[in-house]
Amino acid sequence: MESFTAFNPTKLHFGRDVVKQIGDHATQIGAHALLMYGCGSVLKNRSYADTVGRLKQNDIKVTEYSGIKPNPSVDDVMEAAQIGRDNKVDMVVAVGGGSVIDAAKVVAICIADDDCNAWEVMTREHDPQAAVPILAVLTLAATGTEMNPAAVLQNRQTKQKIGFRHKLMYPMHSYLDPAYTLSVPQNYTAYGIVDLVSHCLEAWFGKGNASLSDRFVISIIKEAMEYGPALMEDPENFELRSKIMWAATNALNSLTIYGRSCCDWGVHILGHNLSVLYDMPHGATLSIIYPAWMKVMRDRAGERIAKLGQGLFGNPSIDETIASLETFFSGLGSPVKCMEAGIEPACKKEILQLVNKNQAEGLNYQLSNVEREAILTHIF
Repeated sequence: MESFTAFNPTKLHFGRDVVKQIGDHATQIGAHALLMYGCGSVLKNRSYADTVGRLKQNDIKVTEYSGIKPNPSVDDVMEAAQIGRDNKVDMVVAVGGGSVIDAAKVVAICIADDDCNAWEVMTREHDPQAAVPILAVLTLAATGTEMNPAAVLQNRQTKQKIGFRHKLMYPMHSYLDPAYTLSVPQNYTAYGIVDLVSHCLEAWFGKGNASLSDRFVISIIKEAMEYGPALMEDPENFELRSKIMWAATNALNSLTIYGRSCCDWGVHILGHNLSVLYDMPHGATLSIIYPAWMKVMRDRAGERIAKLGQGLFGNPSIDETIASLETFFSGLGSPVKCMEAGIEPACKKEILQLVNKNQAEGLNYQLSNVEREAILTHIF
């Protein structure tokens, strides 16, 4: 078991109407908020109205930046940060899913630093020294960004989608009202479940022997496997939405990684290339690539795949474990082959060129060009 420091400063508020507290919390921080959100769903589920209402009731001035896309771009982050600096905001309030909150985290750094370039932050060429506080109102159960210090951004010019982690990017407060997820469409509900399971798997295939973290991984995935299919059948069930929302938070708030020196992240990094090329939803890339990655890694990671199967499915073979995971993803309605997502076999060459150019691989399991090509063969 590796040495570690446990640290998570986010104060998370979970349940009905928890956003009513945001005004009081905001007044303890400052007087002017940059409110960031996406492309309109927050207007339908009342999260926007509830948040703005509470902020204004507490005399918090609000400047808005909308239009953050599901695969957030560095260009939007730079534009939002400039608006925040120009208006001298002293906090960022993000209302939305993982993409909005991820973007807000980098914006918070860039607002506090006039010389900050968002992509240089992401590529670790700029060392952040400060950030304005972040308040996050979550509307999609998926990424776990509401309780961690990580963000992922996309650069269309360089054809890269990368992640960055820094202690300055923990939200100060996060508000999780499952009611805001009741109207999430079936496909994005499925993608969120895939995402939370994949986060657990990235920890599972990380480096280091951490038995308690292993048990957390198995428990969280079992939660998703029990309640995920039920939620797909009954999407307006508040209790089921609650269970999946809390599972997604715990899948990536460090609970599953204590005792390991790193997670792997290879499947996420491969999937990011599909998002860059075809704007594919993040969760859909993971349901396609994870079974394929396991098939190629069955010899190198066979012991971990077998132990995963024991924990989740009893005592199946390695191949049966992979097939069971693929069946679970497919049963949710998430694609497990590229053609199900509208990507034809003729695209394989373009994908292979990009994953090789970007040297897509994990932190624990490095990949050769031959292995990357083999993974792509399995996704078509």
